[in-house]
Amino acid sequence: MPYCDVGTNQATDDAHLNNEIKIFYRTYGHGPTKVLLIIGLAGTHDSWGPQIKGLTGTVLPNEDDSGDADWSSPDQRCGDDNESGGGIEVCAFDNRGMGRSSIPTKKSAYTTKIMAKDAIALLDHLGWKKAHVFGHSMGAMIACKLAAMVPHRVLSLALLNVTGGGFECFPKLNRQTFSIAYRFFKAKTPELRAAVDLDTHYSKEYLEEYVGNEKRRTILYQQYVKGISTTGMQSNYGFEGQVNACWRHKMTRCEIESIKSGGFLVSVIHGRFDVIAQIYYARRLAERLYPMARMLDIFGGHLVSHERTEQVNQALLDLIKASEVKMKPKDWTNLPKKTTWWTEKRTLCLSPNVQTGGSVSIKCCILEKLHVFLIFLFSLLILVFDHGRKLLKSTVNPARVASSPS
Repeated sequence: MPYCDVGTNQATDDAHLNNEIKIFYRTYGHGPTKVLLIIGLAGTHDSWGPQIKGLTGTVLPNEDDSGDADWSSPDQRCGDDNESGGGIEVCAFDNRGMGRSSIPTKKSAYTTKIMAKDAIALLDHLGWKKAHVFGHSMGAMIACKLAAMVPHRVLSLALLNVTGGGFECFPKLNRQTFSIAYRFFKAKTPELRAAVDLDTHYSKEYLEEYVGNEKRRTILYQQYVKGISTTGMQSNYGFEGQVNACWRHKMTRCEIESIKSGGFLVSVIHGRFDVIAQIYYARRLAERLYPMARMLDIFGGHLVSHERTEQVNQALLDLIKASEVKMKPKDWTNLPKKTTWWTEKRTLCLSPNVQTGGSVSIKCCILEKLHVFLIFLFSLLILVFDHGRKLLKSTVNPARVASSPS
């Protein structure tokens, strides 16, 4: 199986032979167009399955390819109408702390910048000088860091269900999210984890749809339980490390300018019913990337790439094609011209409300500040709860369970 040693850039068949960090990856499809897929927190490379299929026409990894596939066939290859005249090769990998990649035990080994360096090392290992970089959730944060660090190696950037990190990672404060958080901390079995994952990943409408005689929730629940039982729950080291990376993530003004200086197009794709990453923060990030970015608001939840596969795949292919024909940013963006912070706030607080015909008062600014304060308070409570849980564990001294990849 293919591994990339991010320390020495050497491949090996075993990710646990030494203390070096090794990243497990797989490639799919063939062609001159290269796409790097970066998955989010607690996800593995195969979480990109619907996009791998949509971009390459196959879910069979290249190392398992017998070599008999006809990649000139439209069924086996996407992108035949690309300007480059070739197909698409995709690479998806497990981030450190998850799946078959190494699991560092120190939180300090997990930041989006460090994980972006892992991805850059993987590009070097593959011999890809440039690639389209697509990330989901935490993976989109990592993709932002990568694009800021090596903008000359990015052909385009797709950010799915992304936020700016830190307190922006916290969901809206309502009964649903409190219920999800409570159930998540109690989920110690594949069955409990699968149940909470469904409510976290998908919109309620999607789960309640019937597929034949069964609700989609029932079908997906069985799939999730099987998947989690097969791969195992994510280790505490990996989960806490990746959460730490999200919490510490921040895109500075200098990094945003570095991305914009790269000249490549950006697509920010978000499910409007995402209970994890609020669409408000995704839109704000897109506006910071104006005029390079386009914002796509799609009906769906956090895993909109699975819930609305055809729409997302088409958006990704549109991004690739627009990049290849060198579309100008002004023709790509669908965002209004960026304004100053003061103008934006003044417009928000004082302009008429078109939808209601009423007048939006200064209360909206106060409510926004109150919302930020409540999110901060909620995050503080979670930290206190986590500290208390660890303290309780240390006092009762439970037996250690071996970590297993998810």
